[in-house]
Amino acid sequence: MPVLDGLDARAVDAAAHALAAGQLVALPTETVYGLGARADDDAAVARIFAAKGRPADHPLIVHVAGLAQAQAFAARIEGAALRLVQAFWPGPVTVIVPRAPGVATASAGGQDTIGLRCPSHPVAHQLLRRCAELAVPGIAAPSANRFGRISPTTAAHVAEEFGADLPILDGGACEVGIESTIVDCSRARPVLLRPGVLTRAELERVLGEPLLDRDEQAPRASGTLDSHYAPSARLRLVDLVNLPAAPQSGNTLAVYSRTGAALPAGARWLQMPSDPVLAARALFAALRALDTPGTSQIWVEQPPNVPEWEGVRDRLKRAAAAG
Repeated sequence: MPVLDGLDARAVDAAAHALAAGQLVALPTETVYGLGARADDDAAVARIFAAKGRPADHPLIVHVAGLAQAQAFAARIEGAALRLVQAFWPGPVTVIVPRAPGVATASAGGQDTIGLRCPSHPVAHQLLRRCAELAVPGIAAPSANRFGRISPTTAAHVAEEFGADLPILDGGACEVGIESTIVDCSRARPVLLRPGVLTRAELERVLGEPLLDRDEQAPRASGTLDSHYAPSARLRLVDLVNLPAAPQSGNTLAVYSRTGAALPAGARWLQMPSDPVLAARALFAALRALDTPGTSQIWVEQPPNVPEWEGVRDRLKRAAAAG
């Protein structure tokens, strides 16, 4: 099946039928492209883990068309989770809630909690609604890339990862560009497991209480390993005032920064947007563009240490940990 036009209802219908039959389909969301399988079919979900090379105990996020579909996977959605759902769905926030017994065991990585999200991308939303009509309650969909590597934000990125055999529903470039915020709502107090484009202040305004930071009791969740989102070249976070020693050959160095001043001669440079929303949108595409054969290091300027940049800082910190 070739790349499918997400604006064509027939293509969306074909993708929904493929998912209903237990096949894998890549789909666009407003955050990144996901590698999807029907979330209630453990055998189909196992194909995601095999394709990505992802550990089977590392849980996936289940995408649903709305609160009614989410109820099929959750033992309960109340309190903090319900407030976030009502405020931000459809949108880039995932809630971790107690899992309904016997449902989506593989999607949850065997845990008694499950991550649920309703994406706002119109193609994803149409696909989820069509899947629901085919008795598919939700789509488990981690990022459509090899495990631990740079997330895809275009259909072309997905094709680079998996080749022509994987059906890809093309919905254009992702608007948000980094993965969803994840909030653990399975305990007495909400815990921020992964930041995204939504700031703590926005979340806490809806929750009516401060978010706690991740601790050792937190459930496993997507994208929270110390090393993640990494290019093949070594990524280093740098201070442009105190630059590290450059590689001996300048043309093996690529730089992503808000200014191109004072960089080593011969280094390839891309400009990072100064606006945090635009920087998030461009981040993974920029890292892919810089991660070319022969590049040994990618230097990325430290983002500002302010709340609006928390999601970008998180992704870059994890990408740098792989080095």
